Amino acid sequence: MEASIAAVSQPKTNPIVLDEKRQKTVRTLINASHRKLLFLDQVVDWEKGIDFSKPPKVAESSWIYGTPYWDMLTEEQRNEVLWLETGRDVSYFIWLEQTLPELYVGYVNKYHGVLSDDVREYLMVFSREEIVHTLMFRRYLDKANLRLWSHPENIPNYSLFEQQLAGKHPVYGICWNLLIEWFAELNSIFQTQTDGIDPLTRQMFKEHHLEEVRHIAFAKTICENYFEAAPKEELAEMCEFFQKGYGFLLDEYTYMPEIALHASFDFPIKPGDEDKIREVRNSPNNQRLNAARFRDVREWCLKHNIIKQ
Repeated sequence: MEASIAAVSQPKTNPIVLDEKRQKTVRTLINASHRKLLFLDQVVDWEKGIDFSKPPKVAESSWIYGTPYWDMLTEEQRNEVLWLETGRDVSYFIWLEQTLPELYVGYVNKYHGVLSDDVREYLMVFSREEIVHTLMFRRYLDKANLRLWSHPENIPNYSLFEQQLAGKHPVYGICWNLLIEWFAELNSIFQTQTDGIDPLTRQMFKEHHLEEVRHIAFAKTICENYFEAAPKEELAEMCEFFQKGYGFLLDEYTYMPEIALHASFDFPIKPGDEDKIREVRNSPNNQRLNAARFRDVREWCLKHNIIKQ
């Protein structure tokens, strides 16, 4: 009877089988996670709080820096923009890291027969760490007096894209979350790990980075293992699928119109001002920023034909 139930409930999915080298990589990541846990009360000095006399990120990393819209702002308004953009970055971390435990524990339950023991264990470790990250970022928003931004599902194309992940091989979910986390992590480290940044903000992103690099390494290991073994037709279909996702992420980390709804002043670009939004996303400064901060993920995606140029 139990065997019959298992046969019905277990989806027909190609197993994720890692070679010996990759098994060792995943085991190393698991051991590293167990050795050094991020504790919410110890990650930063919450009692000391945020130094609002310092910015949360470098001015040159602002979405509108180097455009006429930045030039028309006062110094106070520019500082507010930097905090609002940081609030968006933190909000997106929250939305992602609330979703991942549900997704990955779901994979453990639904695809238990096709996951190796090490992959299954790391998905659980991964989920535990993401829950702590969510709590940390929510506390940060409170300390910084920042509002939580809207869930990305309110972006029509993005929402439709994520809905299409349902029913696909679990490596699709792992690859999509790799791209999301990699973009977010490269962005946050690029713009905060310099002198002159608020110390709490800088330290929080640094400590978060130490765990996120393991998450990225794990996802790359799973995806690259899949890329080597998958039939060419299946691989081509997957790469075509993620070309769209890559484009969404590049736009979202270059400019998001919702900032106008959070600003305390009359923001110079309104939601729906598509010409201005396109102008900002394609500004020389944003082109330079994207080439520098997203170089690693771009080169990986080019290597695996996820993007063409």
